[in-house]
Amino acid sequence: MKAVVKVGGKQYIVTEKETLLVDRLQDGTKELTLDALLTIDGDKTEVGTPVVKGVKVSAKVVEAEVKGDKIRVIRYKSKKRVHKENGHRQKYSQIQITSIK
Repeated sequence: MKAVVKVGGKQYIVTEKETLLVDRLQDGTKELTLDALLTIDGDKTEVGTPVVKGVKVSAKVVEAEVKGDKIRVIRYKSKKRVHKENGHRQKYSQIQITSIK
């Protein structure tokens, strides 16, 4: 069974026992209960308005803060000897889907 859930303003399609990176969760939660926006069970697809009734997705936080890959941003103006380089590493939380009920 697959489900579409919304975490931090983004939607993810998840299955049981799947680990995924989501935007960093602010509070120190260890367990999450998410509403399913859509469920897929074989050939049967159920779309919620706005959520599917009776379907909850349970997840646990594996790591509260994980850093992503570094992104280098370069601003450059030709013939002016002007350049500026910045770096950025996004912070994520790693969660694991425990069950879809």
